[in-house]
Amino acid sequence: MMETGIQALMAQEALPVLLLLMALTVVVLGKGADLLVDEAVGVSRQLGVSPLLIGATIVSLGTTLPEAAVSVLAAVQGRPGIALGNAVGSIICNTGLIIGLATLWAPLPLDRRLVNRQGWVQFCAGLLLVAACIPFFHMRQVLLQGGMLPQFIGILFLLLLAGYFWLSLRWSHGGQEQAVVQRPAQSTERVLQSRSVIKLLCGIVLVVAASDVLIPIVQAIALRLAIPEGVVSATLVAFGTSLPELVTAVAAVRKGAGELAIGNVIGANILNVLFVVGAAASVTRPGLLAPPHFFHTLFPAMLIILAVFRVGIHFSGAHLKRVFGLVLLGLYMGTTLLSYTHGG
Repeated sequence: MMETGIQALMAQEALPVLLLLMALTVVVLGKGADLLVDEAVGVSRQLGVSPLLIGATIVSLGTTLPEAAVSVLAAVQGRPGIALGNAVGSIICNTGLIIGLATLWAPLPLDRRLVNRQGWVQFCAGLLLVAACIPFFHMRQVLLQGGMLPQFIGILFLLLLAGYFWLSLRWSHGGQEQAVVQRPAQSTERVLQSRSVIKLLCGIVLVVAASDVLIPIVQAIALRLAIPEGVVSATLVAFGTSLPELVTAVAAVRKGAGELAIGNVIGANILNVLFVVGAAASVTRPGLLAPPHFFHTLFPAMLIILAVFRVGIHFSGAHLKRVFGLVLLGLYMGTTLLSYTHGG
C-alpha cells in the first residue's frame, strides 16, 4: 500500500524532480548501508561472534523485510504466483547478481566452518522449496500445469525458521572460544552493545525505507523515458526487493567486511524460503501457485546458481575466487534473458 501511494505521487512529478529525488534517496541508501555495516561489525566484535553469523541472522532478517511485505501482500490480494516469484527471483538475484558483483569488486573472505554450515542450509532450503511445489501425484503434468505449495507447508517453513535461528544461536556460541575480543567492563559492555544494536536497527530501517521509496521513483523515471512497463515490472520486482542486500554487500566489501556480505546473502536466501514463502503461503488457504515457467526456468536456474555457489565455496581457499563471481553473474544474466523469452 505504501508503495502504491508513492507511485501515485511520483506519477505527478516532473522528470527533473524525479531525478533529484532519486539522487537524494541513493545518498540516504548509502548512508544507511554504511551505518548498518559499521554497527553489524561492531556488534559481532562485542559479542565475540563471526560477522558472517550476524549477517546471516540479524542483518538478513532486516533486509528481507521488503520481500516478505511484497509476497504476503500479493498472497492476501489473490496473486500467489507473484508472491512465490518474488522470493525465487530474489534468491537468484541475491546469489547471482549480488555475490557475483561483490566478488568481482574484491575476493570475499570465507569462514570455512560457518559458511559451509550456512551454505548447506541455504542449498537444502532451495531443494525443499522446489520439492514442496512438485505435484507428486501428477508428475507428468508439472511442465504443463505447474504445481502448488500448500498452506500447511508454509506453516512448516515458519517452524523450520525458528529452528534455523536456534541453530545459528548454537553455532555462534560454539565459535566464541575462537574469537579473541578485548572486552570492557560488564556494565560498560552492555551499554555499548545496546547502543550498537539500536544503531544497527536504525541502519536497517534506513536501508529498507530508502529502497521502498527508490523503486517507485525509478519506475516513474523509466516510464517517463518510454521504457515499456512490462520490461520495468519484469526487472524491478525481484531486483528492487533485493536492493537492501545489494547496497549492504557493496558497503561491506568497500569497508573490508566481505564476510558480512556473504552472510547477509546466505541468510537472506534462507529467509526467502522459510520466512517470505512460509509467511505468504500460511496466510492463503489454497497455497501458492507455481506456474509452469517456474519448472521450465526459475526453479532450475535457482538450483544451478545455488549449486555453483556451493562448488565455489568448496574449491576456494580463504577467499571466494573471482571466476565464480563471473559464472554467477553470467547465470543471473542468462536467467533474466530466459525469463523474458519463456516467462509468459
